[in-house]
Amino acid sequence: MQSQGLGLLVILFFFGLAGGMIGRIKGSSFFIWFLVSFCVPFLGLLAAVLYRWDSRELRRPCPRCKAVLKLHDAVCHHCGAELEFPEVAIASEEAVRRRIAST
Repeated sequence: MQSQGLGLLVILFFFGLAGGMIGRIKGSSFFIWFLVSFCVPFLGLLAAVLYRWDSRELRRPCPRCKAVLKLHDAVCHHCGAELEFPEVAIASEEAVRRRIAST
């Protein structure tokens, strides 16, 4: 009886590990995706696979402290300034890496 419970924990752990690794590769939090995939095994892992790539998101500078933030951020996490939608965006981290690698 106990071996069945232990087997289930092992399966849940590996679902959590897979979801966490996928989330981390996509630029998100390993721990959050580990918990989601651990608690809801199949759907959590599927959600991690379908989640957006944070490194592909456009960015923008904060008008007050000049920190570079994701375009979808509404508040600067450095200085707390409320952000309006910008007219100009900065290229994503991935695009910058590709441009540097190609030179």
